[in-house]
Amino acid sequence: MNSPFTGADWVSVAPLSIVAVSALVVLLADLLAPKNMSRYVPIGIALAGLIVAAIDCAASYHGHDYAAFGGAFIVGGFSVVFQEIILICAAGSVVLYGTIGAGERTPGAIALLLWSTCGAMLMAGAGNLMTIFLGLELLSLALYCLCGLAERRTAREAALKYLILSSTASGFLLYGMALLFGATGSVALADLVSPALASNPLLWLGAGMFLIGIAFKLSLVPFHTWSPDVYEGAPLPVTAFMSVATKAATLAVFARFIYAALPPGVDQRLLLPVWIIAAISMIAGNVGMLAQRDLKRLIAYSGIAQVGYILTALAGGTALGLRYAIFYIAAYTFMNLGAFAVAALLSGDAEQGSTLANYRGLGHRRPVAAALMTFFLLAMAGLPPTAGFLGKVLILSTSVNTGYAWLGGFLIAGTAISLYAYAKVIFAMYARDAHGQAHDLRPLAPLAWISAVACFVLVLLMTFYPLTPSNVLPLVR
Repeated sequence: MNSPFTGADWVSVAPLSIVAVSALVVLLADLLAPKNMSRYVPIGIALAGLIVAAIDCAASYHGHDYAAFGGAFIVGGFSVVFQEIILICAAGSVVLYGTIGAGERTPGAIALLLWSTCGAMLMAGAGNLMTIFLGLELLSLALYCLCGLAERRTAREAALKYLILSSTASGFLLYGMALLFGATGSVALADLVSPALASNPLLWLGAGMFLIGIAFKLSLVPFHTWSPDVYEGAPLPVTAFMSVATKAATLAVFARFIYAALPPGVDQRLLLPVWIIAAISMIAGNVGMLAQRDLKRLIAYSGIAQVGYILTALAGGTALGLRYAIFYIAAYTFMNLGAFAVAALLSGDAEQGSTLANYRGLGHRRPVAAALMTFFLLAMAGLPPTAGFLGKVLILSTSVNTGYAWLGGFLIAGTAISLYAYAKVIFAMYARDAHGQAHDLRPLAPLAWISAVACFVLVLLMTFYPLTPSNVLPLVR
């Protein structure tokens, strides 16, 4: 019996397969490795698998777009760039397990994180509704478990909240997909482009519910309330992964949907509510940061605003806007991973580096760590000389040129509000009073140091060499 799939189809999912097999090897190595190496052997295997997957994925960047498995998975510049961002995020999160968490739990946690990475990569190349949902569930199911892998009670609470609320959002998404299938008779995104569907009420209702599910996954207002609680309760490496990978995967689905899967003339009216909640998110996320005393909660609220900035770049529906959005996502990846790496430097198993009070006086105790954290916070705020500043300037330019200057105004207002929240942390790090200074529990954490310095260098390089990838327009056929 002949297979309906060709060798090219299987080659297209080779990077996902490498990551999935790496997770199995991690679990097998846990049975064979000495107990005193139970932390570092899984990290080494995972990093090796992620690097091989990234190299294999990059090899297909300059080729022609290929629709594998009957259009279910599309390989091209768009999917490659997002998959590389997801792989970088996974590597940066795996490295943090060298410092955080119980050693005996590290192999299982890393295996789950790698399988979650596979789901995110699948979403980046999804060409039909079934593949989107399969990738989303693979991403989410592993994260439900990862959020609860800590001794503290808040971790279980975070896992339960994420399970219940994420399942609700998945219900909206799935019901929207069912309505889209009812409108077209097909699960392929390519079949949504027909002009005859522009007046079909099933398309409008289905697309609306689909976008509600997307808004939840992106933590947009008013679907953002789960984010700070889940980020706070989850282990630090898991929070680092969620803060970027889930957003990157969901933004890939959203961008492909709005750029290549909507009938002509529908996008302006259908997407206006999305742009409105993006504007509200830019203000609400930055206002929410002002009262936070936990680094993970602060980054959660920051992420709400950052997604609003990225959507501002996508609002015009131009190729240049998409390139600028990808540039900002990449910069945001390194900013976030760098900040979490510095937090890992200050953390024991209780993750003391998550509490902002422990940063008081850090500039005098550990000046290099404080300087790195200052740089990452300034990058998130969008101040020069950082890639965050350059990214916001590029986003502002495309928003003005495409008629969405009002979104650019919200971006400027949100950035102004965020300055106080970030400055509060920076001033505390260089405060001279000794009150509230914490003892550093991890004076040596080589993997976290390497991650923090690497992220610093990469953010700096992106500032002075702002390469925005071409060949990134998403296709659905």
